[in-house]
Order: sequence, then C-alpha cells, then structure tokens
Amino acid sequence: MADEGDVLTDLNTPSSGNGADNRPTAGFITQYIKDLSVENPNSPASFQWQDAPQIDLQFNIGANPVNDEISEVELKINATANCENGQLYVIELVYAGLVGVRNMPEDQMHMFLFAEAPRILFPFARRVVADATRDLGFQPLMVDPIDFNGLYLQRLQEKQAEDAATGGAAPGGNA
Repeated sequence: MADEGDVLTDLNTPSSGNGADNRPTAGFITQYIKDLSVENPNSPASFQWQDAPQIDLQFNIGANPVNDEISEVELKINATANCENGQLYVIELVYAGLVGVRNMPEDQMHMFLFAEAPRILFPFARRVVADATRDLGFQPLMVDPIDFNGLYLQRLQEKQAEDAATGGAAPGGNA
C-alpha cells in the first residue's frame, strides 16, 4: 500500500480540466532513409590516388505537412570528396522522420520542425553517411555535430533583418 507522499500516490491525483487533449505535444512516429545515392565514379583507379581529399559537405532541412498533426522532416546531406586526380565519391542522403505535433503554437512548432527535429535525426543520418563511405572502401566520414538550434536562430535573425530592410514581410511570408 502506498504511503502518503509516495510517488505512486502522487501519480493518482485527479487531473484538473475536462480530460481534453489540450497540452502541447510533439514526438517522432518513425524515421527512415527516404533517398540514398552513393557513387564511386573513378574506382578502381581512385584507390591508388595518394593526395588528401577535399570534402564538400552540404546540408539542408525541409518540412512538409502530411496532415494537420503530422509533418515529414527531411535532413538532406550531400558529401563529395575530390582530390587532384578526380572525384573519389558522392553521397546524397535524404533522411526523414514523421513528426506528430499537436496543440503547439505556430512559432514553437516551426522551431521544433526546423531545429529540434533535425537535431534528433542527425546522429542516425551521420551513421548512414559514415557507413556509406566505409562501404565505398574509404575511411568513414564522421560529420561533426551541427548546432541546428543556433543555425535556426541565426537564420531567423537574418530573415528579420531582411524583412526590416525591405519594409515588411515578403509576400507569402513564412520563415
């Protein structure tokens, strides 16, 4: 039997309200590789090249609504390795997740979809890229962690400065 002040007793306290689902909620339903392209265009000659590769790494984030409560968040990563003799490899990955969001203000939902969700997806996408480069026969490409929240805030400030310079929001104006 639970004593007064026991955790189990505290969990059984009646909730205030009518039991309606009105609390802000967000979470992942699933995550998956949506698209993956891996190329080793100059093999087997590329395995003989001795110079250090120059890595070009690009990423982008997209969010597409599926319905009123579910959005698909895409983390797109493109990695290209070139050296003096030519291209070593090209990896294009779209790693996505279905995110459920309910009862959340629009600005918080936007930040969740474009900053927090990519942060959660990133370690899994990073592993796909590392495994792909290893499977191509090269050293695994370990992508450094990315501060998605900092990038989101930076982009938001840039957008506000652009809007201020043009005298208001651009037509169709979502960030």
